[in-house]
Amino acid sequence: MKIASLTIAAGALLLTSFANATEIKVLSTQATEEAYKELIPQFEKASGHKVTTVFTGTLDVQKRVAAGEKYDLLIMAGPAIDDYIKAGTVVAGSRVDLAKSGVAAAVPKGGQKFDISSVDALKKALLTAKSIGYSTGPSGVYVVSMFQKLGVSAEVTPKLKQTPTGVFVGTIIANREVEIGFQQVSELSLFPGVDYLGPLPAAVQQITVFSAGLQTGGKEAEAAKALVKFITAPAAATAYKKRGLEPG
Repeated sequence: MKIASLTIAAGALLLTSFANATEIKVLSTQATEEAYKELIPQFEKASGHKVTTVFTGTLDVQKRVAAGEKYDLLIMAGPAIDDYIKAGTVVAGSRVDLAKSGVAAAVPKGGQKFDISSVDALKKALLTAKSIGYSTGPSGVYVVSMFQKLGVSAEVTPKLKQTPTGVFVGTIIANREVEIGFQQVSELSLFPGVDYLGPLPAAVQQITVFSAGLQTGGKEAEAAKALVKFITAPAAATAYKKRGLEPG
């Protein structure tokens, strides 16, 4: 009798979960994309909710938000989420940090393995390389400032190739459009067709925190909160770590 009662209760809970199931709309930049894609099917199975996500570059995220597109959740660099909170676009107090990533370098598969193990070696690599790829996102903004700090901006600027928003730097590296390229560790370390060189030296490294925030006026705020709780739970850490991200 108890077993039957438990079965009925479990069934009722399952039916309630799916009765309240909804679609959560997410707009996200790409640094956490692969880890996120691993976790979402697990969340959907556990919750009954459906998650629809647009992955794109930072500039396109900003363009979409400015155009009035509505989502339940935004995922992007933490400082950008803070700016949206100040502007009233993201709900105050809703920022939750997902993961951190440094900037890394890669070269085409079988290409010259530039030494970037020290600041001096990195500087030499930048001066030696005939072409250098970078992004329009946080890593791209940073490496341009890094070139200036290293005193090589004048020499490397004519060699720079910037990817359009939403296009991975790994794409132009793999296609041999550049001899070396820079982007977040999570976006380069496992990219097909490239040889991963590793992260920048600690002295010139930049760590970016990627965060989630509820978009003001989102229709499914409670479901979106449940999603954030799921993808930041201790059990989610492995999905981030194997892509070179540090959870939290």
